[in-house]
Parts: sequence; structure tokens; C-alpha cells
Amino acid sequence: MIVASVASGTSADGLDVGLVELDWDRELQLRLSVVDTWTQPWPDGLADRVLALLPPATTSAGELCAVDTAVGQAAGAAAANAVARSLDLTGVEPTLVVSPGQTVHHEVVDGRCLGTLQLGQPAWVVQATGLPVVSDLRSRDVAAGGHGAPLASTLDGLWLTGEEGPRAALNLGGIANVTVVRAGHPPLAWDTGPANCLLDVAAERATGGRDRFDRDGALAAGGRVHQPLLEDLLAHPYFALRPPVSTGRETFSAALLDTALDRVGPLAWEDVLATLAELTAQTVARALAPHAVTEVVASGGGTANPALLAALRRALGGTRLLTSDELGIPSAGKEAVLWALLGFLTWHGVPASTAATGAAVPRVLGRISPGDAPLRLPDPVRRTPTRLRVTTREAIR
Repeated sequence: MIVASVASGTSADGLDVGLVELDWDRELQLRLSVVDTWTQPWPDGLADRVLALLPPATTSAGELCAVDTAVGQAAGAAAANAVARSLDLTGVEPTLVVSPGQTVHHEVVDGRCLGTLQLGQPAWVVQATGLPVVSDLRSRDVAAGGHGAPLASTLDGLWLTGEEGPRAALNLGGIANVTVVRAGHPPLAWDTGPANCLLDVAAERATGGRDRFDRDGALAAGGRVHQPLLEDLLAHPYFALRPPVSTGRETFSAALLDTALDRVGPLAWEDVLATLAELTAQTVARALAPHAVTEVVASGGGTANPALLAALRRALGGTRLLTSDELGIPSAGKEAVLWALLGFLTWHGVPASTAATGAAVPRVLGRISPGDAPLRLPDPVRRTPTRLRVTTREAIR
């Protein structure tokens, strides 16, 4: 079956859209083929409204409702485009749409996740496509004692498992998260700290609002690491926590950067960006150091920043760094692939392997909104898959 996915990460820099074909082989292991992935821009002004909800800002129930509706409508429009593209590329309509919503708050107190909030009313996606929609994939994990993140451990654990030695997947979104995959062990996954979220704040200020991100890493490449600022940021208590832990923009916010800059004095924005790239690189490398991984497979928007990748290579030393493109999953589209996989598992009644989030036991994630036709779910798959093979559509068919 083909699954369409529409999602926005913590950077809120656009909607990641994917078309993914998934199937079970004879041993009930998973086969996956990426049909297409792309990024669809937000409607004008919506990204600003999303970011304006984030702490330390305050808002109203009315604005939450309005943004919930607007994000749902934007996701619906993107999903309708995905349906049309699927028909054009494959001649097949997707079976379902996965729309996890835009995270606007993640409440963690004393290392325990108390709740999480995603906006993007799925009814608008159903209305735009007529298809069933899987949404709200984090809350069930939180209710089971997990952090609801990083859910990438399900994909990474199935995809990277092998006998080659410990391997790590690294996602460079607004927040950086890693999954350590070891043969014979459940995956270990956690958020290591900021990636693009602080870099984007600095880039927007450096360009006077002209750019929302550091294009080609040019600003960071033109600066020098400012050691006092780096040490100030590295002293944040989050970096002393042990996994499973999760975080978000409510912790690594523009206000946090402003406070640090107030302490160290004014700096050229190029130096700020170079320092923030080094912050991400060092916190990722320090988080992975105890696990002796043999290679790191990177994905996410940060892979388009050469300055950030160069900092990572230095910090990782002799550990091989490659991008997920080299293993068959587009680095810019991996999140879209992840959500499609999670929706596929939900559709078949299969719990996601969420032990890495801290949940007591794996659970079937999300909620299903019926489409225009009567809802007919397949018989539940009673066996939990242990491996995923990325292949071509021809091989699946």
C-alpha cells in the first residue's frame, strides 16, 4: 500500500510531504520504497503564527483554535497534492494519510514527560482528501510513560540493525536526536539538544529577517567559534541528563540564546552561528561517545548545512559520517518516511517499538479518523517486525 504523510518539525520551516510504498514479506518483515518526498511551504504568515505560540510567549484559546484550524487546512492542501502526485506517478491512490501535527508544547518536568500538544486538526485533512487519517502519534506513548519522542527509533531500529557493530542515526531538525542501534538490543534514542532551532534564530537576526536559515551554512562558515559562548551554552543542565530524555523549543529558545549573549557580550552574528554549529556537533559527539558507534547516518534539514556537517566530522573524529541518501532514504525526507511507517504500523495494529522513549511497553500509536468511505482496517498483524529493507518499488511489486 502507498501511504502519504504530511508533517512539520520543530523548525516549523515547511511541511514535509512523502509518498511511501510499504509491504510485508513472507516472514512478516517490512519492505519500504520511497516514491517521492518534498517540502511544501506554509501559507503566508502561518509559520510566524506557529512560532509565536512557543514559550515564553503567551496566547489565548482563540489563537490556539485558529492555528489548529490553519495548520490542519495547510496539511489538508498538502495531502491533496500528495494524492494527485501518487496517481500521476503510480496510478494508485494512497490508502491513508499520516498527519502528526505541529508540536507547540512538550511538557517535561524532572525528567518526566507530562504531556505534549500538536496542532493541526485532522478533520481538515479528511475533508481535503476523503481518505482516513492517522494523527496524534505521540500522546499514547506519553500516556504509557514515554516521552512521545524521539519516535524515529522505530524506523532506525528496524532499518540499521545488523552485525556490523553499533550504528547511530542522527536527525538534524530543529532539535537533534540520535538512535543507537545494536544487534540483540532494543534501540536507544534521545534528543541530544539544539540543532537548527537556535541556528535559525541567529540566521534570521543576522539577515534582518530576510532568511529564516543559514543558506548553505555560509554565515557559520564565515565565523569563528567563540569559546566563552560555547562554554556558557554547554553548561545548560539538559546536557547532563541521561536518556531517555526529550526537549524542544520551549527549552532551547530565542530567550535562552539572548540570555547567553547578554552574559558574554556582543558578537558578530557569523561567530554566533559558528559557535551554535559547534554546540550541536559537540553535544551530539559527547552523547554518542559512550556507545562506540562505528558510523553515524545523518538526515534532516541540517544536512544541507556544510558548516554544521564539517563541525560534526571534526567532533566525531574517526567515526564515519554519511547521510541517509547513501542508504536509500532522502535525508531531507526521512521524517516524512518515518511518519508513513508509523501510520502503516498503526493501520495494521502493530505497536511501535518505543522502548527508547521510556514507555513501559510498546503501544499502537495515534488515532484514526475515518475517510469518506466506510472504515475497513486490515486484520491485525500479530508479529512485531524486526527488520526493514529499503528497496525499489519494482522489488516490492
